[in-house]
Amino acid sequence: MSNSGPVGVSTDSPRLGTDAPSPASHTAPRPARRSLGGWLEIAALPLAWVLVIAVFSILKPSTFLTLANFSNIFGSYSVPFILTLSLVLPLTCGDYDLSVASVAAMAAMTTAILNVNHHWAIVPAIVAGLVVAAVLGLINGSIVIFFEVDSLIVTLGTSTVLQGVLLWISGSTTISGLSPSLVQSVIGTKLLGIPLSFYYGLIICVVLWYVLQHTALGKRLLFVGRGRTVAKLSGLRVARLRLGSFMMSALLAGVAGIVYAGITGSADPTSALSFLLPAFAAVFLGATGVIPGRFNAWGSLIAVYFLATGITGLQLAGAASYVQQLFYGGALVLAVTFAQLSRRRETRVEDTAQ
Repeated sequence: MSNSGPVGVSTDSPRLGTDAPSPASHTAPRPARRSLGGWLEIAALPLAWVLVIAVFSILKPSTFLTLANFSNIFGSYSVPFILTLSLVLPLTCGDYDLSVASVAAMAAMTTAILNVNHHWAIVPAIVAGLVVAAVLGLINGSIVIFFEVDSLIVTLGTSTVLQGVLLWISGSTTISGLSPSLVQSVIGTKLLGIPLSFYYGLIICVVLWYVLQHTALGKRLLFVGRGRTVAKLSGLRVARLRLGSFMMSALLAGVAGIVYAGITGSADPTSALSFLLPAFAAVFLGATGVIPGRFNAWGSLIAVYFLATGITGLQLAGAASYVQQLFYGGALVLAVTFAQLSRRRETRVEDTAQ
């Protein structure tokens, strides 16, 4: 059965032959020297972020260019940040996961119900929420891989089922009164004026960057995303790698859900679902910078906060509320387009280098 990956990730790469060596033992060719255009492509997203900051700093210096505003941006957008990072691994493997927002909500709701209604200590309740998230990732991956069903369809269906389950187990109400220690450890404590919730995402970002760029596992995941048939012929355990990416995606989504519960001090059955579009917009936009043509951690970080800065600036400038949806939707369309162009350019550069 033919597997089709996300935009910008070719699963049937014509440049890889069936006799390609395993990436674990393959010695990469010497990269071609980057042109000025190549360096500009790498730096375009960070420069765009700096430009947005500069524009709104000039337009609204008294409200935008303040420590309180940037503390709010970095802290309040930590949930979309972590949720965006949760998408990087399955997309690298050539799979979509549309269930991450629902999984985040389920992890938060599980934690809240156990802590508030059943009087569990907060740490065991959090662990239970993360276990539930990982199991949901296992279910997603098992259906996609072993029954060879398209990941887009499976995770969309799983997300819809979870929305129903969330309304059922919560009685369609918000569960409030979570342990103050969770709130304190997420937003109550600040480092350099920024809530700890941002630093949790930053730690995940560093680990994800290291795994993808500096380990054999990261190379194998990328190899699977580029061509599953070739990866199988090269001896890689493609099913195991894809299954692991789904489980890690769900686990990171669970972390996002716990952080969201800590920010709000409660668990709502529906509010976390609004983070899905921003997460996808950011992860595709992140694939256009830092490492153009690849889903990557640092690009995702910059993309999340580029979008967050733009939204905040527009709100401070008095833009209507619907502008946020226009901003995210437009960013997603443009990001997918540019990610595809970046991927094609990267392929040409690699072919030249070989």
